Amino acid sequence: MINTKYKDRLFSFIFGRPERKEWTLSLYNAVNGSSHTDPEDIEIMTMEDILYMGMKNDMSFLITDTANMYEQQSTYNPNMPVRKLMYAARLYDRYIHVNRLNIYSTKQIRLPVPKLVTFYNGMEEREDDILELKDAFLTEDGKPAETESDIQVRVRMININYGKNKELMGACRPLSEYAWFIAEIRRNNQGMDIEAAVDRALEAMPEEFGLKKFLVANKAEVKQMCITEYNEAETMEQFREEGREEGREEGREEGEILRLIKMVYKKMLKGRTNEEIAEEVEESIELIGRIKEAVLEYRKSGTDGEFDDKKVLEYYKNSICQ
Repeated sequence: MINTKYKDRLFSFIFGRPERKEWTLSLYNAVNGSSHTDPEDIEIMTMEDILYMGMKNDMSFLITDTANMYEQQSTYNPNMPVRKLMYAARLYDRYIHVNRLNIYSTKQIRLPVPKLVTFYNGMEEREDDILELKDAFLTEDGKPAETESDIQVRVRMININYGKNKELMGACRPLSEYAWFIAEIRRNNQGMDIEAAVDRALEAMPEEFGLKKFLVANKAEVKQMCITEYNEAETMEQFREEGREEGREEGREEGEILRLIKMVYKKMLKGRTNEEIAEEVEESIELIGRIKEAVLEYRKSGTDGEFDDKKVLEYYKNSICQ
């Protein structure tokens, strides 16, 4: 989703803003096992017009010779390599433009090395993983494509739920405190609404947590971010449930459409208009029109022999997907 008006997710708000580069650097060092000390080595390069579910969940920055593209996800998404590929293309386009690089030159241009990381803190149990673009190259029956891809993308997925990756958490205190805060909100939310759960988590956060002063100082924004992320999680679950329900209904719906295709075809042979057919079968003119167009497309294909309602169904399904 693209929009110029955006709101950060809490993760991006903490680690992805120029005024908090010291936390960005701490996260980078923890992920890479490095020991950089100067936050000014970081150049924030986040694409400010890219949103997911209405919020920014990404952050990107340059340091030494790497272009780091980080993203936080509270739901598992195997399509991250595809999204990262699209994001990286835009980021490098911007980098080339800003640095006035000539990609048509006979001289090799110099680009920073991409490092792609997704920080996962969803409720579903997930281990750290490497997600690869090649996993998306499938045949129609879901098997890996035999043709070798000329494009390879790898995304490192790291579980940052509280209690996971203790070595990483120990190397980045803000990340550990963020994980504690999210876990506390979820625990509280089992017995109270999300707004009260955030308030209770802020009150319970230990005073020695360096993140507490920052969160309390930005309490209104923090609460709104948490509420929005919670609503997003609920929305995603609704999407999944609707998908399951659609799957249960699909067989029944296809049977109904096949029945209509046969009826419409017979009435077309009798010269009935769309309006007449719609009235006779008690369906909308729009639906009858789409079915009639599918029948006409089927006829254009030059298919001989007996009328094949299943072929017409394929034309119909293709038309509503366009």
